[in-house]
Amino acid sequence: MSDCSGFCTSLLKRGFILVSRLAPTCKGRHISKFLPLLRQHYRLFSAATSALPFENQHEEIDFNRLFDSSSTTRLAKRLHALLVVSGKIQSNFISVRLVNFYANLGDIFLSRGMFDQIPRKDIYTWNSMISAYVRSGHFREAIDCFYQLLLVARVRADFFTFPPVLKACQTLMDGKKIHCWVFKLGFQWDVFVAASLIHMYSRFGFVGIARSLFDNMPFRDMGSWNAMISGLIQNGNAAQVLDVMDEMRLEGIKMDSITVASILPVCAQLGDISTATLLHLYVIKRGLEFELFVSNALINMYAKFGNLGNAQKVFQKMFLRDVVSWNSIIAAYEQNDDPVTAQRFFVKMQLNGLQPDLLTLVSLASISTQSKDYKNSRSVHGFVMRRGWLMEAVVIGNAVMDMYSKLGVIDSAHKVFELIKVKDVISWNTLISGYAQNGLASEAIEVYRMMEECREIKPNQGTWVGILAACSHVGALQQGMRIHGQLIKTNLLLDVFVGTCLIDLYGKCGRLVDAMSLFYQVPQENSVPWNVIISCHGIHGHGEKALKLFREMQDVGVKPDHVTFISLLSACSHSGLVDEGKWFFNLMHEYGIKPSLKHYGCMVDLLGRAGFLEMAYDFVKDMHLQPDASIWGALLGACRIHGNVELGKLASDRLFEVDSENVGYYVLLSNIYANVGKWEGVDKVRSLARKRGLRKTPGWSSIEVSHRVDVFYTGNQSHPKCEEIYAELRILTTKMKSLGYIPDYSFVLQDVEDDEKEHILTSHSERLAIAFGIISTPPKSPVRIFKNLRVCGDCHNATKFISRITEREIVVRDSKRFHHFKNGICSCGDYW
Repeated sequence: MSDCSGFCTSLLKRGFILVSRLAPTCKGRHISKFLPLLRQHYRLFSAATSALPFENQHEEIDFNRLFDSSSTTRLAKRLHALLVVSGKIQSNFISVRLVNFYANLGDIFLSRGMFDQIPRKDIYTWNSMISAYVRSGHFREAIDCFYQLLLVARVRADFFTFPPVLKACQTLMDGKKIHCWVFKLGFQWDVFVAASLIHMYSRFGFVGIARSLFDNMPFRDMGSWNAMISGLIQNGNAAQVLDVMDEMRLEGIKMDSITVASILPVCAQLGDISTATLLHLYVIKRGLEFELFVSNALINMYAKFGNLGNAQKVFQKMFLRDVVSWNSIIAAYEQNDDPVTAQRFFVKMQLNGLQPDLLTLVSLASISTQSKDYKNSRSVHGFVMRRGWLMEAVVIGNAVMDMYSKLGVIDSAHKVFELIKVKDVISWNTLISGYAQNGLASEAIEVYRMMEECREIKPNQGTWVGILAACSHVGALQQGMRIHGQLIKTNLLLDVFVGTCLIDLYGKCGRLVDAMSLFYQVPQENSVPWNVIISCHGIHGHGEKALKLFREMQDVGVKPDHVTFISLLSACSHSGLVDEGKWFFNLMHEYGIKPSLKHYGCMVDLLGRAGFLEMAYDFVKDMHLQPDASIWGALLGACRIHGNVELGKLASDRLFEVDSENVGYYVLLSNIYANVGKWEGVDKVRSLARKRGLRKTPGWSSIEVSHRVDVFYTGNQSHPKCEEIYAELRILTTKMKSLGYIPDYSFVLQDVEDDEKEHILTSHSERLAIAFGIISTPPKSPVRIFKNLRVCGDCHNATKFISRITEREIVVRDSKRFHHFKNGICSCGDYW
């Protein structure tokens, strides 16, 4: 004892001297807190060296205060020494308190060391050690400790033992073994143990077993009901959650705050506003609205329903608000496309002295995106970097990437991606979708290939949706078919979103039969797959079939939405169905859908493409909304088709007022002047574009051959098979002329000689891609190409001749629609 007391006295003397030296550099209130404790330690150990045992000391030590004050492992070790010297360590209660104390300070090894020093371990001691392992995340050690307990003859596990052990199970096999021990020791119907078993099986996806355990329980407390509800939610069984809630009501069980907070998001997920409203009434009746997390759940629930008024009322009635409350109301407005109000609540949050956390910044990133506020996006990024959150939490890195992607700053998004140390599947999905949304589909496919090389990353629904959209954009059919094969293996083919993307892929790659086959395989309960298949038929020029599909949609009881009518109006436009288009536009009102600018744009395109230019202009003047660039752009495009210079000039003037930075509109007006030979007007428009620093988007065409996508630009001379391509074109041109082909020089928008004009027409990107397809694929096999701009009229005529000469089907998808060329005829009927 003398050696131990001498050591402890020396240790505490040094600690007292150290703190005294640090006193001038510390705030007085902290020193005043610890000096009395250290003096107490020092007095005790000074006395210990001269007067033992401690029972003779008049001063009683407040060990509870010492436990509360020891906030570091270093102080805990000193306290430990004091307990040893005082003899208090012989108490199992004190020893177990030290076991938990070390674990709570994050040092599980000292905790285990203390546990091993306890000579007579009771079940309370074993349970404490197991729980300490679980709290520290050492799950394997917790299970090993449990099996060590089973080897101790005089100590028997009790109902407090199993909940932490079941939580520690990392595999179903571990869980089943523990379940066997529960049965063997007779604890299967203890409410705490049974609830833990329900949690365990639900965690591994075996919600059926969990439900069977729940149904067979002779007595169920509130924890059991909440465990079952939590398990159903965790496994996506939202509808069954409401069934359990009805069972609770029938058995007279009163829901507590945890139950309500769990069920409210389910109501939002199912779109069940009636049950959600009744739950709110229950909350008021039971006085649960004063529970902080219940109010937060109510805000989130009303936000999901778009009822921002009620969300704000709940927020305003809260007596106490935490960061989660502010995040909830900010996210409510952000998710309902009201970034201005969301930003205002963020300012109020700061005025109330609360600091933003990770989720606040996630909402702020989305607010910047919706506001198109690049300056604010840089501020959000800077704040994240200063806090070091980009390196710590992948969720904020993903949010910043998504923000930059949607603002069109894809290079910054890629830089953020590279800075994220541990990338998850959402990081990859965000970058893939970012490239696809910014028209860089080839880069998106390349990122996907890089992702495939990361064995630890498993693609999910978001991955497939993003990469299929990219393949669809560039017409990468073979790559898309390979992904289709992977989806069959992963059993995700029947997922409505993934299945819809596959329908879109085949439809936009010219495989309409395959798209229809897939359509009849995916669930058709909502409008999403219907919208896509209607749109696919529309861009192929099958307007009548698109209308028939809409009637089928009505017959099966699926309600059309605003996207449905955009698809229908677009289909009517491509097929020249003017009367049907007008009827659909008026039908929207019967479904309570107010026409948006996209619907008006489709109507202007429909009327203008059909040649009713004055009617289209009158329609624009009578609009209830302020026309934007898409409206005037549709009218300008129609003027180009029909050569109406005067109305085209008027439409372009309006266009340049609302969107002077889109070079495509300058090109359209320039083409109108060029088609009628007004070269002065052409020079004037091109000069205006140059002054504003605008450059024409180069036309390109792509073709997929042998799993590789080749891209051709007009006049391309860099392709490895360049000489073979131009030689094939010369042969084809000669054969075409013998069949009556005459080049249409009006599609050459340059004032040059006829020979030069013919060379320019022959060098158009679509012809280069077709020629490459012909020399690279077996005879009479289909050729599919994609062009980023509207197909040239002369190339359209030439392709009809080429399809006849080569006896091939040539499928050309341009920026507007599909053209199927076969035996010298195009599916569009020359209406496009």
